[in-house]
Amino acid sequence: MSKEMLNALDALEAEKGISKEIVIDALEAALVSAYKRHYGQAQNVEVEFDQKKGKIHVYAVKEVTEEVMDSQLEVSLKDALLINPAYEIGDTIRFEVTPKDFGRIAAQTAKQVILQRVREAERTIIYNEFSAYEKDIMQGIVERQDRRYIYVNLGKIEAVLSKQDQMPNEFYQPHDRIKVYVSRVENTSKGPQVFVSRSHPDLLRRLFEQEVPEVYDGIVEIVSVAREAGDRSKVAVRSNDPNIDAVGTCVGPKGQRVQAIVNELKGENMDIVEWNEDPAVFIANALNPAQVMDVIFDESNPKACTVVVPDYQLSLAIGKRGQNARLAAKLTNHKIDIKSESDMAEYYEKLEQRVTEAEAEAEEAHDEAIVQSDLTDDEYETIAFDGEKIEETDQEA
Repeated sequence: MSKEMLNALDALEAEKGISKEIVIDALEAALVSAYKRHYGQAQNVEVEFDQKKGKIHVYAVKEVTEEVMDSQLEVSLKDALLINPAYEIGDTIRFEVTPKDFGRIAAQTAKQVILQRVREAERTIIYNEFSAYEKDIMQGIVERQDRRYIYVNLGKIEAVLSKQDQMPNEFYQPHDRIKVYVSRVENTSKGPQVFVSRSHPDLLRRLFEQEVPEVYDGIVEIVSVAREAGDRSKVAVRSNDPNIDAVGTCVGPKGQRVQAIVNELKGENMDIVEWNEDPAVFIANALNPAQVMDVIFDESNPKACTVVVPDYQLSLAIGKRGQNARLAAKLTNHKIDIKSESDMAEYYEKLEQRVTEAEAEAEEAHDEAIVQSDLTDDEYETIAFDGEKIEETDQEA
């Protein structure tokens, strides 16, 4: 019995990765529960498992008292002194009370408790393992789906892919191999739950890290990502090495690197633009492939600007359903208003006309104020002539 127990613990540790200590703690707790159920009170019971011999011992712990009120919990000082003359009132003594038939009953009772502890330990191990993959990318196999989720097998656990995390241009079939972004890992009452995504912007970051060694090494940095999953994305990059072109590095020879990412995302269009510390230059780059003539910032709101483009580039700058402008705004974190060159000229013309009208109104109001001055003939009159002032009073007249 002892050998089988030790061998079983070793096998459990090797197969499930659960340490002996965890199983032994579960076993001791289960045996206390079994003793309580079949042999009475167990508040004063302790169970020890001998890891060398594999034997189990049950002890009743009793307190030394002057007068015994409960023989299951207390022992008299007189009896304690017979065991050891050093005992005093308040000390505790352990008496072995292992029943002869305890093994069979304990095994039946402890089975469910041990299995529960083993399941909990397995869940903890899986949670710790997959929480290390949070905010990272993994490859899985599509297994099945229901109304809420697509279930992706990641090896030791089945992750869930919700509808909002799916790409609208993808259709998932069982046994399909897909790369997913681990958005979060939760330790629920039913065990670890892994949530994955195919639409998260950071999926692009991880794909670039896999395909572009310079991005993984930090030589080329992805500053920001704007994405409408399954349709189009914009990625802003910069180089930390003046001898390396960030955009060219990410595109790769003949576009091989970025094409591998596009293929993984089922044809999602990709714009890679160069980041610049000058917001005007960065915004102009972000609106690629449209040409930008000027970027005018709002003085009252530095995060808002007006972009001027040639007339024939207006539709290209805005993009289909406003997509290009929308992604550029997300990428640069600016509110972008796009105007054509002719619209801007008309705007300046109207603005100049309003300024002229305002100046004329101001001059007219100034003249009217002089006419309606509160100076009268009875007081004094100031006449400006050739730069000299002549004052005439009523008395001199």
